[in-house]
Amino acid sequence: MGAGGQISVPDSKSKKLKEPLPLSRVPHLKPPFTLSQIKKSIPSHCFERSLLCSFSYVVYDLSLAFLFYIVTTYFYLLPYPLSYFAWPIYWVVQGCILTGVWVIAHECGHHAFSDYQWVDDLVGLSLHSALLVPYFSWKYSHRRHHSNTGSLERDEVFVPKTKAKVSWYSKYLNNPPGRALTLVVTTILGWPLYLAFNVSGRPYDRFACHYDPCGPIFSGRERLQIYVADAGIFAAIYVLYRIATVKGLAWLVCVYGVPLLIVNGFLVTITYLQHTHPALPHYDSSEWDWLRGALATMDRDYGVLNKVFHHITDTHIAHHLFSTMPHYHAMEATKAMKPILGKYYQFDSTPVYKALWREAKECLYVQPDEGTFHKGVYWYRNKF
Repeated sequence: MGAGGQISVPDSKSKKLKEPLPLSRVPHLKPPFTLSQIKKSIPSHCFERSLLCSFSYVVYDLSLAFLFYIVTTYFYLLPYPLSYFAWPIYWVVQGCILTGVWVIAHECGHHAFSDYQWVDDLVGLSLHSALLVPYFSWKYSHRRHHSNTGSLERDEVFVPKTKAKVSWYSKYLNNPPGRALTLVVTTILGWPLYLAFNVSGRPYDRFACHYDPCGPIFSGRERLQIYVADAGIFAAIYVLYRIATVKGLAWLVCVYGVPLLIVNGFLVTITYLQHTHPALPHYDSSEWDWLRGALATMDRDYGVLNKVFHHITDTHIAHHLFSTMPHYHAMEATKAMKPILGKYYQFDSTPVYKALWREAKECLYVQPDEGTFHKGVYWYRNKF
């Protein structure tokens, strides 16, 4: 068993394997290593960004997306009822490919694409706008998430509530039907609701919106670029409108709309599972520091989709520690730093659909342990 991995134990009677035991908690005390020591354990070339290599992933992903779009032009030739099976396959595959495109744009926001900031911003703005994401708005709020990961007061997204602040209706949804409804609504609408209304985001003293240049999320020097991000969204919407007038709304929904919903669903799922797990701590201001917060995240296994998603799923700890590192070096970096991280490295191999259900059931609110000196360390609870 690797550090932080799951274990299975044999049943003495049936000799069959039981369900994997849950991961042990991430250590919450100050680690016996520094960020500098972690960095020294990683080969230096892992921090080098290659413009050619980065663009090769853009070309590859967009080529696959265009190929699968071409395939749809032949669906009408399929005999009934094969076309009804062909469209869902296209939606899922195209949604996965475009999620990879989304991840590359996200890397641009971290300046992990190239050594040139203007190139990163141009590529990121183009790719994110095509997926209806306000690039600069997301770039700045996401940067603050990385600066405050695990902080109950300052983190930007998926900030858990204490028991006293849980909504009154939550206990009525704490059952299988309510849980299923919550997951469906969250995966379908969670991303646009976060961008438009800051749902699940950090509380602000007034209305917060990623499209509002004058909103509390952004500083004065960032506001001009929020206008640029909004212009990118308006340009993308206009292009989609023109396409709909030529091809029809139904065509646009089938070819673009449904895959985009799948992209949004994957984005919410990936982000939620990276930061939500019974083994992960959260900290208030009395305990939080940047390194412990960055380590309070979870690497997950999405099978073949790890590669499709450019390993944002199974190298997320490395990404939080060194966000300017390009994704094509993250696997090597993760392997190199595991020995020094020890129990501070956490990897959960639970299948994604099981993990979603388990976390929705087990991670309802956070509270500190009773009878401990570390009152500023909060853990997930599941009992109202």
